[in-house]
Amino acid sequence: MKRIHFENKRNWIWIAIGFFSLVLTFTGTFEFFDFENPKLNKRIRAIGFFIQFIYYSRFFWYKNYVQLKKKGALVRINSRFGKTLNFNQIKKTELIEKKIIITKTNGNKITFDLNEIEESDTQKLNEIIMKNTITNQLLLTLRSN
Repeated sequence: MKRIHFENKRNWIWIAIGFFSLVLTFTGTFEFFDFENPKLNKRIRAIGFFIQFIYYSRFFWYKNYVQLKKKGALVRINSRFGKTLNFNQIKKTELIEKKIIITKTNGNKITFDLNEIEESDTQKLNEIIMKNTITNQLLLTLRSN
């Protein structure tokens, strides 16, 4: 059975690494420091871009990947490209025979086949989607009153 890699977008380590790469990129681009070797600024900029490449390529490291954000999730299961889910656009979620069926408010259905995925990861994905969907529906209800 295969596992799903769950990643929370608000992980402070990756935020710090992303910020560090931006500092390196800007430092190398605008040459804030004068070095004896003029190629050193180009190397600093290249290292910054390489760190950003690593940061943004995490999506492609795993075949089964879920990236959680504040208002949605990026779900990639057994495919090359993922589906973006906005929690406030989900009407209902069903887990039927190793398939998660998500019905959006506009009537579109998204189905994820979880036959090769471990049961614990299937349950975790379903719980995350349901928890965030219920929370957003409650917030929308409270705001409309």
